[in-house]
Amino acid sequence: MEVINYLLGYKDIKIFQDTECFNFSLDSVLLANFVTLNKSTKQILDIGTGNAVIPIIMSTKTKAKIDAIEIQEKSYILGKKSIELNNLEDQISIINVDVNDYYNNCDTEKYDVIVCNPPFFKINEQSNINDSEFKQIARHEIKLNLDQLFNISKKLLKNNGTISIVHRPERLVEILEAMKKYNIEPKKIQFVYPKKDKEANILLIEGRKNGNSGVKILNPLITHCEDGSYTEEIQNYFS
Repeated sequence: MEVINYLLGYKDIKIFQDTECFNFSLDSVLLANFVTLNKSTKQILDIGTGNAVIPIIMSTKTKAKIDAIEIQEKSYILGKKSIELNNLEDQISIINVDVNDYYNNCDTEKYDVIVCNPPFFKINEQSNINDSEFKQIARHEIKLNLDQLFNISKKLLKNNGTISIVHRPERLVEILEAMKKYNIEPKKIQFVYPKKDKEANILLIEGRKNGNSGVKILNPLITHCEDGSYTEEIQNYFS
């Protein structure tokens, strides 16, 4: 069932969601606030945009043109409606396509920034696959894996362009290896913790195409207080 929700803390921004779909989570909000955007950012690509929450949040921070790609038609329709509802058609273009096909037909070095909230889980014999094909594609590396993501980014990013992703801390080494393989130098890492004294459960990482060596480890980010409410820092993300 389709519903329209206000995007928490963002005045006048509404999002189309479907209760049967893989709805956006805090991961998307964290990534949209982590990515480096500046005056030289003119073209952005969001891979796997879902209902376009990341581009819509980024539109409050930049005037850059944003191309948003979504393979699943149902999510694409929700994203298109969300973009139109917020009158952002002039800034955000959403495309219903497999990013691997888009990559094959796209100009080289087109984008200053790429963002992606990719599938987190590998496919293997131990994988706990959801019965819903929609959620399988959203959660598991069926249509897009790390190697493909960084190969695509190597071609589509301008020289010194950046890619920022949100992922799981346990896959950090794989992410770094894939980045290095495709000449993307890790530049910024932040670990996110659900509460104090808990292990990190979210990883934010940004790399630069053909960048110089040297990576910054940002201060840890804690999302929830002991009573379950958002911490002040997270509340600031929503304001």
